[in-house]
Amino acid sequence: MDEITVTDFSDIEATHKKVHNKYEYYKKPLVSKDEANQCQISVYEVPPGKAAYPYHFHILNEESFYIIEGTGKLITPGGEALVSQGDFLFFPAGETGAHKLTNTSDTEMLVYIDFDTKNPIDVAFYPKSRKVGIWGKNIDKVFKISDEVEYYEGE
Repeated sequence: MDEITVTDFSDIEATHKKVHNKYEYYKKPLVSKDEANQCQISVYEVPPGKAAYPYHFHILNEESFYIIEGTGKLITPGGEALVSQGDFLFFPAGETGAHKLTNTSDTEMLVYIDFDTKNPIDVAFYPKSRKVGIWGKNIDKVFKISDEVEYYEGE
């Protein structure tokens, strides 16, 4: 980002993602991955009973959430906790930062600001589904960990 920008939140168009019955969200990027060198900031609105993402952790990226509205169930390596408006959540890189946040309301959206660090490439692990994701410039891939091969296989 070469200059300071001021944006009216109501002018930001939300993207809607719903490709699985347990996961759905509306996302408004406040600072997008294309604008920033080191951080991304978005507002998420998660419908009742849904989560934005499965249980996961990042190898390099850190995440922080600030709950604006609603209630949710947070799952971490330490167990489960209920979170609500005004709560701030920090997820460090690595296994100790594993998390999943699910909207616990039957009628209200869970709304939070997501602050993410940004690295040229990051790897995310999904311990429950045994997958690995590789994210970065020109790459957005997910693989089953069981597909692991010997380093020199096929060379």
